[in-house]
Amino acid sequence: MLAICGLVCGCVKQDVANIAAKGDMIICFGDSITFGYGAGPGEDYPTALAKMVALKVVNAGVSGDTTFEALKRLDSDVLSKKPRLVIVEFCGNDFLKKVPIKDTVNNLDEIITRIQDSGSMVALVDISAGMFFKDYRRVFKKLARDKQAIFIPAVLSKVITNPSMKSDFLHPNQRGYQIVASRIHKAISKYIE
Repeated sequence: MLAICGLVCGCVKQDVANIAAKGDMIICFGDSITFGYGAGPGEDYPTALAKMVALKVVNAGVSGDTTFEALKRLDSDVLSKKPRLVIVEFCGNDFLKKVPIKDTVNNLDEIITRIQDSGSMVALVDISAGMFFKDYRRVFKKLARDKQAIFIPAVLSKVITNPSMKSDFLHPNQRGYQIVASRIHKAISKYIE
């Protein structure tokens, strides 16, 4: 009956692993985009997101991190805290350091699997915008679908091409991070209410 309702009215949420997770926080696990590089203290997207949700939001972003470094700090920065949801945002530094996309995807697969095995939901962030990181967009979308993770597409779209919303070639400023937070909130809100 639920499947029929979903077909008729679209009221069924996307299949997401651990949708009934009970943690009391969201961890934003990422690189400089999550850390808030290019903006002042408290102007990062996790701080903006915290004002939009009832759960505590933790910024576990480290500038310069690749997916390899992320794996090394996954236990201490994420799994030990038992969050309800982990927002995973990596790939920019893998790209800059010429990490093969296959290795990036394999690392993200392991990160997502370990988070889900611990009982938390995962949202995978795509930082592509137009032709920028377009090869990652396709594989990230497939990975999210295969792993039953929330997919958050193109959070930097129209941000990294707008000088008034960025601090340098790649990083948003406070205004840009506010837009990123709004897009992430829109994608996750129905899973955390």
